[in-house]
Amino acid sequence: MTCSRRNFLAGAGAVIFTTGVAASNLVGGRKTLAATMEDGVKRYGMVHDETLCIGCTACTDACREVNNVPEGVSRLEIVRSEPQGEYPDVDYQFTRISCQHCDNAPCVHVCPTGAAFKDDETGIVAVNNFKCVGCGYCLAACPYQVRFFHPETKSADKCDFCRETNLKEGKQPACVESCPTKALTFGDLNDPNSEISQLITQKPVYRQKVELGTAPKMYKVPHGKGEIKG
Repeated sequence: MTCSRRNFLAGAGAVIFTTGVAASNLVGGRKTLAATMEDGVKRYGMVHDETLCIGCTACTDACREVNNVPEGVSRLEIVRSEPQGEYPDVDYQFTRISCQHCDNAPCVHVCPTGAAFKDDETGIVAVNNFKCVGCGYCLAACPYQVRFFHPETKSADKCDFCRETNLKEGKQPACVESCPTKALTFGDLNDPNSEISQLITQKPVYRQKVELGTAPKMYKVPHGKGEIKG
């Protein structure tokens, strides 16, 4: 942490907790956000089809390479469940752990410098490394606990749908491009004709912790048919 960052924390560390969007409201998962955000023209989101995911982790490897994510931290993880069923009919469930790209993002609400922001044009929740002071409020406020401090940039970091890498080059996010089973679908949720919008209307999906009012744009097709999880 730089000297300027330490000075910031010493002088203004408690201010954020007077803004009305206290982090403790969210970590406990019991309260909803009081603040709201406006939607942009586009609302990029993603679907992770757990029925197609085979847990190969090609997505995590591609994310790490494209976005220069060092070992020890990760923007994206695939978590394998305990074995389900009995041999030889054993199955596993694979869950994607990453930013949920909330329409109403608590990490943005609590950021004192504007480093955490939602892109007006795409709806992508991202981080401006140069504005981040390392206070950690966004890490505490995220109800999904998917933010981390990048050991090289010394700032908060998370999945941004490859906003500064693949998307700038007109490509799909690295995880989408690398998935061998097409378990990931990325696109504009505001476009009713987009592949992602069509997919959401055709398959049962769920989102995590929607009761908090964060309006996540990460949808998941449940591994079990008709299964609803929070």
